[in-house]
Amino acid sequence: MIRAIYPGSFDPVTLGHLDIIKRASQTVDELIVGVLNNGGKTPLFSIDERVSMLLEVTEGLSNVKVLSFSGLLVDFARQMEANIVVRGLRAISDFEYELQMAQTNHKLNPQVDTMFLATSLDYSYLSSTIVKEVAFFHGDISEFVPGPVVAKVQEKVLAADEE
Repeated sequence: MIRAIYPGSFDPVTLGHLDIIKRASQTVDELIVGVLNNGGKTPLFSIDERVSMLLEVTEGLSNVKVLSFSGLLVDFARQMEANIVVRGLRAISDFEYELQMAQTNHKLNPQVDTMFLATSLDYSYLSSTIVKEVAFFHGDISEFVPGPVVAKVQEKVLAADEE
């Protein structure tokens, strides 16, 4: 069985993320979407909310699991018995960082290789950070995130506005 992990913070999950998830899930037997619980960042959504959103938008993908993790990705990969890490590349600027991470992960665990997928042109500009910025200025994010996520982001923005 070929098992891969697509790691990220997914705060929130975007249509670009979903595109990579769908394409990667067609390439492997099982894809684990690993939602990183990174204590160094202050996310808009809790880890449970991010996992829940991903479960909702990947519901029709039978070989996709969504799990949270913290710590080193290579340790999570070992625990999940996954030998492939999937990463999306939007631009050349992503490549240098992602290559360093892939090489570091391979050094830490030679059983883990990284598979890069070029982001679809439709989403090459898109990031969770951009989605949040547009949302906080009350812009339309419906072309950036899956339908069920739009209302969840808007709720968070309204709650922040009230504080």
